[in-house]
Amino acid sequence: MTQVIIAGSGNAALSAGIAALEKGAQVLMLEKAEEPLAGGNTKYTAGAMRFAYDGDADILPLVQNPDDPRLKVTDFGSYTQEKFASDLLGFNDGRPLTVEQQTLIKESNGAMQWLASHDVKFEPIYTRQSFEKDGRHVFWGGLTLASEGEGVGLFEQELAAFTALGGCIRYGCAVADLISEDGKVTGVVTDQGEALSADAVILACGGFEANPDLRQKHIGPDWDKAKVRGTPHNTGDGLAMAEKLGAQAYGFYGGCHATPMDLKMADYGNLDLPPGERKNYRKICYFLGVMLNARGDRFVDEGINFRNYTYAQFGREIMAQPGHFAWQVFDAKVLDLLYGEYHFEDAHFVEAESLEALIPLMEGVNGAAAARTLEGYNAAVMEEAAFDPTRLDGKGTRGLRLAKSNWAQKLDKGPFRAYPVTGGITFTYGGVKIDARGAVLDRQDAPIAGLYACGEMVGGVFFNGYPGGSGLTSGVVFGRRAGYGAAGG
Repeated sequence: MTQVIIAGSGNAALSAGIAALEKGAQVLMLEKAEEPLAGGNTKYTAGAMRFAYDGDADILPLVQNPDDPRLKVTDFGSYTQEKFASDLLGFNDGRPLTVEQQTLIKESNGAMQWLASHDVKFEPIYTRQSFEKDGRHVFWGGLTLASEGEGVGLFEQELAAFTALGGCIRYGCAVADLISEDGKVTGVVTDQGEALSADAVILACGGFEANPDLRQKHIGPDWDKAKVRGTPHNTGDGLAMAEKLGAQAYGFYGGCHATPMDLKMADYGNLDLPPGERKNYRKICYFLGVMLNARGDRFVDEGINFRNYTYAQFGREIMAQPGHFAWQVFDAKVLDLLYGEYHFEDAHFVEAESLEALIPLMEGVNGAAAARTLEGYNAAVMEEAAFDPTRLDGKGTRGLRLAKSNWAQKLDKGPFRAYPVTGGITFTYGGVKIDARGAVLDRQDAPIAGLYACGEMVGGVFFNGYPGGSGLTSGVVFGRRAGYGAAGG
């Protein structure tokens, strides 16, 4: 029987484990964290997964509760492979689609159906990805489903499938080194000094987002100051072990998923909260208002596209501002449209009945400049266009140096709120190069025998950002490939 060891226990690792077990392998998963923090970054996510689909026939078999009465009045639309490709190209900075991106697109639907075959079920993301219009729930951004129970639920469902197939997991046991004999990986050494033999090792232990020195080295100065949204355990260990064996560094090491986060949050999503609540520190409804930096200026087009296509970039834009912070400003017209994290009991904000009273409460901001910016913004809002959050409504501004392209409404109804935000890093984009079986390639493009990788370890999938929900789907697509490859399938 083929012996497979997997480093890590997140979505990609569990997908690899399930796939290897399907092929008859014996699988041991080694997790650096103790059991409460197992699951890598998966537990910190909202569990949303982007995949290509043609319509309801692709969606409904994946849904946990097919009797939900809302399904009869829901417009899921479609999200074609061509649209997925176009969305990814929008973040490639002129690069053509990579082989890895093409794989993600083509296998995304099948990956979802495969998870469902292992009793991993999903629910429509009504609260975050749809708005009610004419009595119907209209999904607007090509992202429709999340795991029941969000990221925690995804981890629990995948772990249940993994253990039901006979997989074993050890917590508080990190892979510290790889054992290689005659150019083939034959096992691992744990951080406890134990040598374990294997026919194949799968590295699924994340990127380097929790390593401030590597963030500065690869992403840039001051990135040591970014808030880490996810696990504290993704410190680049797998990348270092692979590099020592001659693995080819691949992809964009200067890129990362950086989300606007509450400025006052603790690192690692605040570990004293249950994992499912850590997402409440995200602040991604900027498209319903405006963002101001310390100089009192707007610095992005908050409405340039649906937030699914901008939130992973705007965190980086905030990090580039003086002091690495900004304030998101809203008026009463949109407060009921703000996602739950804005109403979370620990959300930080200031509130006043007028903009004049609000501005002095925004700590660190040039008040006079902020007043000019907001006055100019209000004067530039197109009055004739109708506000419609279910589509790119064209309700923008005129005459501003930096336009707001959609969802521009005057800030004119109190009470007014402002939320302080910074950039929160979730995962990094640089990794190793793999082949079609998930095997890690060396610098001459030859497979390193016995070594496989998936998840954040895989480079070439994302560059200057990504459409929301693609990260978890990528973990499943490349995790399944690595599992099959390691098991000899």
